[in-house]
Amino acid sequence: MQKKKEHPKVKSQLHPRSQHRERYNFDALIKSSPELAAYVAPNKYGDESVDFFNPKAVLALNKALLKHHYGIEFWEIPEHYLCPPIPGRADYIHNIADLLKGNGSKIPKGNHIKGLDIGVGASCIYPIIGNSEYGWSFIGSDTNETAITSAKAIEQGNSNLKSNLEIRRQEQSNAFFKGILKPEENVDFTMCNPPFHASLHEAQKASHKKIKNLRGRGQNKTILNFGGQQNELWTKGGEARFVKDMIYESRNFGKQCLWFTSLISKQVTLKPTYKILEKVNATDVKTIEMGQGQKVSRFIAWTFLSEKEQTEWINKRF
Repeated sequence: MQKKKEHPKVKSQLHPRSQHRERYNFDALIKSSPELAAYVAPNKYGDESVDFFNPKAVLALNKALLKHHYGIEFWEIPEHYLCPPIPGRADYIHNIADLLKGNGSKIPKGNHIKGLDIGVGASCIYPIIGNSEYGWSFIGSDTNETAITSAKAIEQGNSNLKSNLEIRRQEQSNAFFKGILKPEENVDFTMCNPPFHASLHEAQKASHKKIKNLRGRGQNKTILNFGGQQNELWTKGGEARFVKDMIYESRNFGKQCLWFTSLISKQVTLKPTYKILEKVNATDVKTIEMGQGQKVSRFIAWTFLSEKEQTEWINKRF
């Protein structure tokens, strides 16, 4: 066993309101979800941990985290679908809460605040966290039938989600809001975790690099611990094309949403995205940086409402 590693008490790069700033309390997690116990063991430093290269261990950890922190009783995802790293997903939600707060004194809470999760996925992770932390309601959309079926099962399996989440199938593969948002239906924010690779080859190459960095150069065996389907990991043109198309379509729904947002994985995507937002006459654009471990993440937010319209929206809905 190697010398015990010193760990900071708090993961300061995570959002101040995150429930995941301290190291995993495996005793508490196992108490909430006993099935996790089979996967917890000391690592090479003598710290309790799970094998993050074992998909079953990652799934069991996620179930325990969702039950312990967010009161989720039922959470299952189909094999080979994306198993999301929960702390990072929670940060997106907390930063959206700050975005909605703006210069106000209070974060808007309650199910009258509604978000649209574009690509809700099989895990339904953003509605789960957003509803638990702030009481928000959600529309979750997806083009994938298996993901829709899984998300609906999670919604039906948790009483707190039944009245606060509506899963809608996006029938048009190249649409984001059309066919999902009904005429005169308003949402306070939209969110999206775009597939950021441009091809299967690019996605596999990135996964191999990630595994190599985590395991060390002496390891050749690749185990994809987080899985992922084509629509989750790659799309023609990558995230830059995906976000570009989303922005252009959002113009048609500019009066139905206060803030449109999307995660941006790659720094190089920002510059062309700013140019598109300028071209479509977005009235305000914000880039919110988020830190997760050694990785820096971010999301971009834009609105088509004037300052007066934003104030009217907040006074009416918040």
